[in-house]
Amino acid sequence: MPNCAQALFIAAPASGQGKTTITAGLAYYYRQQGKRVRVFKTGPDFIDPMLHQLASGHPVYQLDLWMGGETHCRRLLADAAQDADIILIEGVMGLFDGDPSSADLARLLGVPILAVIDASSMAQTFGALAHGLATYQDDLPFFGILANRVGSDIHADMIRDSVRADTPLVGIIKRDANAGMPERHLGLVQATEIDDIEQRLTAMAVQLSTTELVNMPLPEVCFDAPQQAETQPLLAGKTIAIAKDAAFSFLYQANIDCLNQLGASLRYFSPLANDALPDCDAVYLPGGYPELHLTTLSQATQTKADIHRHVTAQKPLLAECGGLLVLLDTLTDKQGATEPMWGLVQGDAVMQQRFAALGMQSMSLPEGTLHGHTFHYSKLSTHLTPIAQGINPHGKGVSESAYRIHRLTASYMHSYFPSNPTAVARLFSSTN
Repeated sequence: MPNCAQALFIAAPASGQGKTTITAGLAYYYRQQGKRVRVFKTGPDFIDPMLHQLASGHPVYQLDLWMGGETHCRRLLADAAQDADIILIEGVMGLFDGDPSSADLARLLGVPILAVIDASSMAQTFGALAHGLATYQDDLPFFGILANRVGSDIHADMIRDSVRADTPLVGIIKRDANAGMPERHLGLVQATEIDDIEQRLTAMAVQLSTTELVNMPLPEVCFDAPQQAETQPLLAGKTIAIAKDAAFSFLYQANIDCLNQLGASLRYFSPLANDALPDCDAVYLPGGYPELHLTTLSQATQTKADIHRHVTAQKPLLAECGGLLVLLDTLTDKQGATEPMWGLVQGDAVMQQRFAALGMQSMSLPEGTLHGHTFHYSKLSTHLTPIAQGINPHGKGVSESAYRIHRLTASYMHSYFPSNPTAVARLFSSTN
């Protein structure tokens, strides 16, 4: 029997329209009204979900048909709908961008779309853009349009007058620097690093409270709960130490769930705090922002020594992107400062002014094939021979390499563990 909840799919004509801030603001507003809110993010992004988790008070999951598959995505939504009043799904890029696009996912799931349009630097053209988004595909479930970053009351009147009667305009949000979120390379600044994050969410929620949107009944959507193969406890009795702090924060909640379902015990440590490595059978170094903490990580002598002992003892370690960078000989930041890193993976990386790689990846390791994605600003120089090479499902873009030293596996690819739990169990086991 399907589980049902009110649901909206928040999309936009392009990136940078403010859909992340609107999604977080809606989650925060509904939560303040006593609603149980669950938020999902389309695609592989790590950073936006941190904001949504803070706004909603619940873990946020990614919905990606390539990384997790349709059955997995439907199951996540059905589980959320069991106890949620409202489900919000934030799209990625423009509504029709990509294959599959946000529009494709909204159609597949039957979730009506709220299109957020940045009205800056336009007036009557807003109506044409709104009409185009609403009618470009006949079978697209569409709820309404939200005008964002409107400059004045006069501007708001022009926006309202431009929108056709058959295109529902459900709200106007004024430009407000106090409600926006600061950005850096890779996306928004992490929510935990924004001192006034509660004030910013409150400012957006206050604006949203004046719109027609929050006074309208949201559409109810029912989600089937398809059966999934049961995950066997292949890591029962094993302890995995996971790096987690401002430098290593790119952790999919679905990955953590997967490790728990595999039976592993999880313990966290902070390289930035120079923590001793917890007593463990395996280590997971996820991605993040090590380039922003060069000196601190270079001087994390306790953590470095313990990681060296762990690898020398031929215990498993998985390092992804930022986790790879901290294991190199040196890392150079965007300002040109270079620091020695932990010296376990021969090579050097230099941060670039623009991103160096972006795209989905399929990686066939000796333990099995994993799906994931890559997004980084650094370039790596190494003489190491890869043990595996990533493949983009669309046959385009970068092909990432994976390297192995003893039982250490390192790559730029962020793996999505539910894509192959058995391979994950083998990666974190003492033997292949």
